[in-house]
Amino acid sequence: MRKLILAAASAAMFAVVGPAAAQSPIVIKFSHVVAPNTPKGLAAEKFKELAEKYTAGKVKVEVYPNSQLYKDKEELEALQLGAVQMLAPSNSKFGPIGVREFEVFDLPYILSDLPTLRKVTDGPLGTKLLKLLDGKGMTGLAYWDNGFKIMSANKKLVAPADYKGLKFRIQSSKVLDAQFRALGAIPQVMAFSEVYQALQTGVVDGQENTPSNMYTQKMHEVQKFTTLTNHGYLGYVVIVNKKFWDDLPANLRTELDKAMKEASAYGNSLSAKENEDALAEMQKSGKTELVKLTPEQDAAMRKAMESVYGDVANRVGKPLIEEFLKETKATN
Repeated sequence: MRKLILAAASAAMFAVVGPAAAQSPIVIKFSHVVAPNTPKGLAAEKFKELAEKYTAGKVKVEVYPNSQLYKDKEELEALQLGAVQMLAPSNSKFGPIGVREFEVFDLPYILSDLPTLRKVTDGPLGTKLLKLLDGKGMTGLAYWDNGFKIMSANKKLVAPADYKGLKFRIQSSKVLDAQFRALGAIPQVMAFSEVYQALQTGVVDGQENTPSNMYTQKMHEVQKFTTLTNHGYLGYVVIVNKKFWDDLPANLRTELDKAMKEASAYGNSLSAKENEDALAEMQKSGKTELVKLTPEQDAAMRKAMESVYGDVANRVGKPLIEEFLKETKATN
């Protein structure tokens, strides 16, 4: 796969040199792994629309959804090599490339709601985290929401003991690994594009995701129970290849920043409604039973996952976790 990525990167570089380069629009390939009708997919399309409008056609944005170009594990390398220019990977994806601080977003119950999240992403802490990407050949442009995650399986999940021995698909995140191990489950890293088939065939027993991701990928059709835990947050960081971004004319960068800011506001405003609508459609389908936890059951889940904070403190950074908690005024 690395050879294919290198070949694509070479082709991308070749495409912008030559006599016609000055007249041709600058192409931004924007690759992502989810469906076009998810919050991320809709925000990407809005960015394309606004970027082309504000640059008067000097920039062309090509959006590739649903892992058409690269899967989870491949896309960051593709961006670093220049085979694509823009991505919106989830916070979890940065740990494996050495920027573990973003895994703080994966901690269970660290964020209570979206306004609390905004205090982080729109403040100095959010800016500080984005700057950590510079050393990896990336420039962080924006934070995009998906929403809060829920659990699903072919077994009703209402107590920590219900998770014991079940195989759960996770993103590549040591925090998520620790979360499921705290519940006695068996975490398995798997690309997002492979989850539906893995659930259908029993390779894994369950998964965690936002309602919009579950619904658009039809995961609810192969999971008998969906528990509304809202235990974790799923969000994305929009990144661009740093060299590509720095080499752009300053006036175009200004217009693209404007387009990104507006597309981010648009996408983030959609996320809550998209998730509500997805839950309603899942319930209407009758293919999965939506399970709501009682206050006592919710408290038991929170207690079962308290240990995750200590388990990953050295990895994520205890001072960062404390700063995050201070910013959100969360209690654990």
